[in-house]
Amino acid sequence: MKPIQKVLVIKLGGVGDVVLAFPAFERIRAAHPKARITLLTTEPFEALAAASRLFNAIETDGAPKEPGAWAALIMRIRRAHYDRVYDLQNDSTTNLIFQGLRPLPPPWSGTAMGCSLPHKNPHRDQMHPLERHAEQLRDAGIWPDAPTQPLSALPPDISWILAGATGSRSVTLTPTGNRPLALLAPGGVGQGSDQRWPPDCYAELAKRLQDAGFDIAIVGALGESGLAHVIQRKAQRARDLTGRGDLVQIAGLGARAALAVGNDIGALHLMAAAGAPTIALIASGSAAAHTAPRGHVTLLHAPVLKQVPVEAVARAANNLAAAAA
Repeated sequence: MKPIQKVLVIKLGGVGDVVLAFPAFERIRAAHPKARITLLTTEPFEALAAASRLFNAIETDGAPKEPGAWAALIMRIRRAHYDRVYDLQNDSTTNLIFQGLRPLPPPWSGTAMGCSLPHKNPHRDQMHPLERHAEQLRDAGIWPDAPTQPLSALPPDISWILAGATGSRSVTLTPTGNRPLALLAPGGVGQGSDQRWPPDCYAELAKRLQDAGFDIAIVGALGESGLAHVIQRKAQRARDLTGRGDLVQIAGLGARAALAVGNDIGALHLMAAAGAPTIALIASGSAAAHTAPRGHVTLLHAPVLKQVPVEAVARAANNLAAAAA
């Protein structure tokens, strides 16, 4: 059998999707310790993937917009002569790439029609990504004892991020004195959605945590500064970091935090995987329940998230922080 010397791993998607793929990334590296492994992803994940040191090369044009770019991507993959492809994305995009590599595609692990190492479970879409990826790699022959039962897979651990989150690129946020750091991620999902805990509730929680001795920082996308301002009106010392910092820097904050609280948002996955004791607010029955963060995580549910009382979140927060102290 030809030795596997060149490997391509494909993972696109959102922040949470990529964070939950890290255990699979690690297993692929362990299975091919001497291979040259390339990650095909998109630009936002380049720094995070590089910090992991699991890949020899990172390519960020995994979601082309124009036909010419598609053709160039497929031609580049064909010319690379990969010995194995692990498609952890498994959607119409990667199926198109696979079909474009015919008639002689490389050995391919995934769900693309006609691939040589198929993930065979017809119910794979109902699995949490951690067990789904593990089962796919079992079917590919590199994880014989893969944890495939519900809740059996270990959570992602990217606490190594601290080694790459220091220095001039870091977001400047040092807890004042000896105060522990609490990170709030109030964005994500839709504005006014039933799947978002209301900004006023975050504001009240921030005030309680601040009064209890926490430093408060609010993280999120650039367009979510309005949520931070709502929180700051009640917790005036809270710092607005929305729109600041790349994924490595936000994960670095998570690795230092005593607590993280948020909606179903990629930043929450990132902070939980970096080691922050985490409270995830997820609407009952939502698809997010199948992709919720794992680890030192408390999940709080309600059919409509505004029904979750501040008192319940504050109590969970204090319990988590006390257990981690």
